[in-house]
Amino acid sequence: MNIIFMGTPDFSLPVLEGLAKSDKHDVKAVVTQPDKARGRSGKLTATPVKEYAIEQGIDVYTPVRVKDAEFVEVLKNIPCDVMVVIAFGQILSQEILDIPRFGCVNVHASLLPRWRGAAPMQWAILSGDAKTGITTMQMDAGLDTGDMLLKREIDIEPDETDESLHDKLSHMGSDLLLETLDEIESGAIKPEKQNDESSTYASMLTKELGKIYFSWEAVKIERYMRGLSSWPGAYCDFRGKTLKLYSAEVITEDSEYEPGTICDVTKKSFSVQTGKGVLKLKEVQLEGKKRMDAASFLNGNHLNAGERMDTL
Repeated sequence: MNIIFMGTPDFSLPVLEGLAKSDKHDVKAVVTQPDKARGRSGKLTATPVKEYAIEQGIDVYTPVRVKDAEFVEVLKNIPCDVMVVIAFGQILSQEILDIPRFGCVNVHASLLPRWRGAAPMQWAILSGDAKTGITTMQMDAGLDTGDMLLKREIDIEPDETDESLHDKLSHMGSDLLLETLDEIESGAIKPEKQNDESSTYASMLTKELGKIYFSWEAVKIERYMRGLSSWPGAYCDFRGKTLKLYSAEVITEDSEYEPGTICDVTKKSFSVQTGKGVLKLKEVQLEGKKRMDAASFLNGNHLNAGERMDTL
């Protein structure tokens, strides 16, 4: 099939690579977000999808607004049986959705209708879900509300981070998309409507979301550490500075101390009482310092049991 691909970040790449390498499909064009200024230098940087498309000799378009009438006309003049959309970053108009013969297929990183929205992988971990996966969906004008095509699920491991889940699901999405396109072309696909009453919303991540409170249960704090590992990171205040928390062990028994109090210090770790259970911290990063294990952190920071962390 002739395909227009729409995607932006690293998560999109395995799907684009799978399409580009397939002898059944021809990627006629790639649509991605415009180059953005990055770092202190402010140098314009292309998206990972754009870089790959250029390497492969695929035509690339970077519209500021994909719904602009002028760009919609560009899309209409590209041979296209189906548009494949994954983590693109812009909402498509109904006019665009109606262009391809087989419509627009989205590759979404959750088991819809759970976790519609911008950050499904992170919210699955933050919420303590046992499973997640990939859903291919026939797009409509709503936010991840279209009919489901195929699903594939995966267990969320006890030590799963947003980074490890990202890698697993991005490759799973490539395989499932190719399978979906085969069934669409053969007419074997059986779309399934979503149950809106069962839906949950995965809101966009913000820096503020990473701030943790030791009045929370230890299991919740530990999930935030794993679910926000890549950005913004789980963090608290410590002696007037920001302390990021990356790895910890949950101890279900409570100490004699109040939540937010350091309750145990060893050579390799230190523990903090939470609203329920104790959090044994193993890897942290103090503001202005590198990420390090707790033993290295303790070498430069003398702690005592009974000392309160600043965030309660």
